[in-house]
Amino acid sequence: MTNVRGVRPWLAAPLLALLLAGCGIRATEVPTDFGPAPSRVPCSLSEPAVATQASSGVPVQVFLLCASQLVTVDRTVHVPDGTAEAQRRVLVAQGLLDELALPPSAGETEAGYTTDVRGGMSVSGPGPDDPEDGLRLSTSPDDLSSYALAQIVCTFSDSAAAEGDGYVVLGGPDTGPLRRYACTAEVRSRPGAQAPPSSDADGS
Repeated sequence: MTNVRGVRPWLAAPLLALLLAGCGIRATEVPTDFGPAPSRVPCSLSEPAVATQASSGVPVQVFLLCASQLVTVDRTVHVPDGTAEAQRRVLVAQGLLDELALPPSAGETEAGYTTDVRGGMSVSGPGPDDPEDGLRLSTSPDDLSSYALAQIVCTFSDSAAAEGDGYVVLGGPDTGPLRRYACTAEVRSRPGAQAPPSSDADGS
């Protein structure tokens, strides 16, 4: 090997690099590009993120928006013991509506969850001429965004607020006719483009 002793200082560095290259050693072995940081899988929730929403009460599920779809998350609503069935339906519906209007938890927000349901909305039971399973919102369904209506319809139709058969009978605050809304697979997968299908609910 060439003796570098006595070589002028300004020649030492290039000569050393040449010697190292000749020995198969690269002058720089430290990687400088680690690639993009790992990203979280959209709509993926860890158990602690779900548990933070849990509290004493009746376990329920609500539909939030994530990746342009409807996705269920766990919640609870409070219904006093001994509540009559008709009033229980209304209390469950109001609890679900309140949960839909709340901002998602920090973990849910990080995973991409959002809601389009606005706060301040209330729900009441059927009027004198309404079907007994009807619910009236303080905001007419026609005035809700397609996302918010899809969230409400799918959440209610799959709960004790309705028959749990994928349908819910909804109307606005006035005495106008109620409609029977369905939560379909198309609505769950494309809530912004596919409005919940509905039909007349005449109480018969």
